Amino acid sequence: MLLPHLTRLFAASLPSLSNPYRLLRTSLMSNSTRARAKATLRGVVFDMDGTLTVPVIDFHAMYREVLGPERYAAAKQAEGGSIDILRQIDTWSPEEQTRAYGVIARFEQDGLDRLQIMPGALELCGFLYSREIRRGLITRNVNAAVDVFHQKFGLTFVPALSREFKPYKPDPAPLLHICATWNIPPNEVMMIGDSLKDDVVCGKRAGAFTCLLDETGRYGPHESLKDDLRPDFKVSSLVEVFTILESHFDLVPEQAQAV
Repeated sequence: MLLPHLTRLFAASLPSLSNPYRLLRTSLMSNSTRARAKATLRGVVFDMDGTLTVPVIDFHAMYREVLGPERYAAAKQAEGGSIDILRQIDTWSPEEQTRAYGVIARFEQDGLDRLQIMPGALELCGFLYSREIRRGLITRNVNAAVDVFHQKFGLTFVPALSREFKPYKPDPAPLLHICATWNIPPNEVMMIGDSLKDDVVCGKRAGAFTCLLDETGRYGPHESLKDDLRPDFKVSSLVEVFTILESHFDLVPEQAQAV
């Protein structure tokens, strides 16, 4: 739940967004006879790094230091430029793992020192809070980073699963665990993240709705994505998620879920 001072902040800030909301609702009402049936949505699960927070970690520099130049180049070629560093480290000896996680911890701590909230994240979380929609989090960062995020920005996601929970994304296990904890079927949950191979694949494998945050357009047009990677929705900012939620879903509040 939100801290009391942030609850008041959201209550004060939401009116500033009321004009676009009114326009949206007016448009939806005027076209209600043509509108398709909306899907039920009871919960939203977020990625953290690059989704709720501004990306500040130089992952390629981190991967190079962890793997070494030659192994880094070979891994990039073998995995098509996208490296799953955690899965690689899992196959190493305990001594190698200790060294590797030491390097990763240094990069992650530097990222925590410069942690910034993603534009639109506070407003979106405030909107979900006001509608009593459950909020969860899945990150491949450590639990300590999740704690810092919660404390710094006054937001709480329950459950909030870090890389201490295995298997990692893109395995659907963490998302299915959250759905089971909420007692909500995956097809009434949305996964929002900035990674096709981790967040979108995790959501699709679990049977949830998926939304890709692609700020820079690096993934190209939505229709150009392969079927097994194509999310249900693609946005360039979290602000656009408001329209998706209002246009495509019936938001069922937490209190109504027990009825």
